[in-house]
Amino acid sequence: MSLAAKKKRVNLEEVFSHQEKKLRELVPRVYSHSPFYRRKFDEAGIDPGSVKTLVDLGRLPFTTKEELRTGYPLGLMAVPEEQAVRIHSSSGTTGKPVIVPYTANDVATWAEMMARCMTMTGVTNRDRVQVTPGYGLWTAGIGFQAGVEQLGAMAIPTGPGNTEKQIEMMLDLKTTVLCSTSSYALLIAEEINRRGLLDQIRLRLGIIGSERWGDKMRARIEEMLGIETFDIYGLTEIYGPGTSIDCPEHCGLHYWYEHLLFEVVDPVTGRQLPPGQEGELVVTTLTKEGMPLLRYRTRDITSILPEMCPCGSPYPMHARILGRTDDMIKIKGVNIYPGQIEHVLKITAGAGSEYQIIVTRDQGKDNILIKVECREGAPAEYVAGQLRKNVKARIGILTDIEAVPPGALPRSEKKSKRVFDYRDS
Repeated sequence: MSLAAKKKRVNLEEVFSHQEKKLRELVPRVYSHSPFYRRKFDEAGIDPGSVKTLVDLGRLPFTTKEELRTGYPLGLMAVPEEQAVRIHSSSGTTGKPVIVPYTANDVATWAEMMARCMTMTGVTNRDRVQVTPGYGLWTAGIGFQAGVEQLGAMAIPTGPGNTEKQIEMMLDLKTTVLCSTSSYALLIAEEINRRGLLDQIRLRLGIIGSERWGDKMRARIEEMLGIETFDIYGLTEIYGPGTSIDCPEHCGLHYWYEHLLFEVVDPVTGRQLPPGQEGELVVTTLTKEGMPLLRYRTRDITSILPEMCPCGSPYPMHARILGRTDDMIKIKGVNIYPGQIEHVLKITAGAGSEYQIIVTRDQGKDNILIKVECREGAPAEYVAGQLRKNVKARIGILTDIEAVPPGALPRSEKKSKRVFDYRDS
């Protein structure tokens, strides 16, 4: 494809026009059916009929996860109870969980979005898809399975953990697609390589989500398993996984604009930002019935990409998630996100994909230590020196670096914790 074609801008005006029509239907419906939103509108003195454009949307108050928690268990449900056919829930590790009710239409829409994601990566009805994320109240496992089944592929619902059984299923059933967190994909890849089983597996694709992961980790998983990987995004509060996904061009993540309206805002001021500018992703669910959300603050940092993807898809894209506003570390006057560290790892010779950021305070002075695994055969002293130099050049701060042998940092069957901030301990 020509360079000119690659730089063609997506017609966001058409996307926004379509979304504004949906918005004019959505806001009055939500006001009528959701006591939670009716109260928010009334307190803000906003007439739901006055919300007609994306600019008007910017006048509405945000919805936060804290508010969803205060509605526990079903205080945000916007349909009669007999129309709710399922609930899912967030983990509740930092407080009361968020309970999300789904109607039959919500379940069907979610399955359709997941099937689109699968199709965009190249999954067909001839594939055998191993689903390792968790089932039950968590959205991931059942969301992946619904998409696989809608597409007509074979779902292998192993769920999380039991790596021995995962590899046995992978070998015996000749799994072709792996769905997992990046942390678990890496753990499985290392175990397969340790056992010398790479020539016996039939994997060709990996659909990876539930946590942000960098290019270095992506390259390591792809190299160790001999597969192509795809970054899938989603939140329990919205539907679950399947909100967006990257295609074989890997230029960004396509999102389903008929169902989801994306805004990017300044995380401090809340001001709407134009396409191409980085900020916090805010999501409005245009078609959801059970628990529709208006201007939900995801805390994820990204940007709406104005360029059209070379793949030719009409669906617009957002950039890969850089980090979360609550993962941001402010040290020595500089805001740092895990995604920035991952970018520096990518350009540092000999550095592996696994790292930890440890922040401490000693006698009023903040200190930051980055622990990083070396690649096999790379001298630790050299890697530490290169990483220290690159962090200073790219991010602008001096850090302590501890380079450790491959495999020295903990692995996880779920999500890996990267940031440890002990300043308030």
